[in-house]
Amino acid sequence: MGAITLSGVEKWFGEVQVIKGIDLEIADGEFVVFVGPSGCGKSTLLRMIGGLEDTSRGKILIDGKDVTDQPPSKRGLTMVFQSYALYPHMSVAENMGFSLKMAGVKEAEWRAKVDAAADILKLEPYLDRRPKDLSGGQRQRVAIGRSIVRDPTAFLFDEPLSNLDAALRVEMRLEIARLHRNLKRTMIYVTHDQVEAMTLADRIVVLEYGRIAQVGTPRELYENPANLFVAQFIGSPKMNVMPCSAASGSYSLEGGRGGACASGAATQLGIRPEHISLVAEGEGQCDGRVDVVEFLGADTFILFDCGPLGPVNVRVAGDTHLRPGDVAGLAFEADRLVFFDKDGLAVK
Repeated sequence: MGAITLSGVEKWFGEVQVIKGIDLEIADGEFVVFVGPSGCGKSTLLRMIGGLEDTSRGKILIDGKDVTDQPPSKRGLTMVFQSYALYPHMSVAENMGFSLKMAGVKEAEWRAKVDAAADILKLEPYLDRRPKDLSGGQRQRVAIGRSIVRDPTAFLFDEPLSNLDAALRVEMRLEIARLHRNLKRTMIYVTHDQVEAMTLADRIVVLEYGRIAQVGTPRELYENPANLFVAQFIGSPKMNVMPCSAASGSYSLEGGRGGACASGAATQLGIRPEHISLVAEGEGQCDGRVDVVEFLGADTFILFDCGPLGPVNVRVAGDTHLRPGDVAGLAFEADRLVFFDKDGLAVK
């Protein structure tokens, strides 16, 4: 079992409060990702769950048991860090089995557990090698294998892929997804990379200055952000946001046109780049002049200068004919619009 409950959790460093009353339920076997910008408190919160940071106020429960004041060794959790922290003089097998060996487990038993973990992580050919003979991705797999052999209640990952290059990050992301599917254990994963969050998580916890901005599935957060912060943090590239005014069931854009709107409280309109179509100048919701064209193969992102509305990013097919300086109309999909009030909260 690996259900984790946070109840009114706070963390203070002297007079500075970095975690501001977190309430969260994590189900057994769930993959939850903490995401947010640097300084939002995601790593601190993970370390509090693992027992590496004291909890100033509130409670942390694992399977209903209060572990708030318990040391890390009593919580049944294991952590995988950004740093591999492998012993250079030990083989892969010895690194993976070291904690069990120190706990007095017989060699035959810890060797069997190491072999089972190596099979899951495809490390069998490397068990006799030293860390210096491995790639970055292989070293990270060894670090994960070291956690698997301990048979933890839950895995805690603190930005484990940050040291890898782009190709290895994709490879290891797939490995971690398969690991969760095979082990069916609770996993809490910290990252600043919202692509990792979107592709790995059952649910995402978006943190903003020590508070939860929104919790939901990747699709929920992408399609129905609760506020402007989530709208512009989740998604790559981020959601386009532009000023608008609303009244009598319709909205209008400054220097542009408008359409139907359910709420008169709307002061800003949000639309994802893929929900904008290119039309003739003078049609759609506004016009824009091409500023930058970013060709990415199958897709191209075009950044339009839309005057008082600001820059607007549009996702189109890779073979677009538009070039910087061209002018086009931008048509918004009406059922994909998200409106926000003056406080930045989503309104229906």
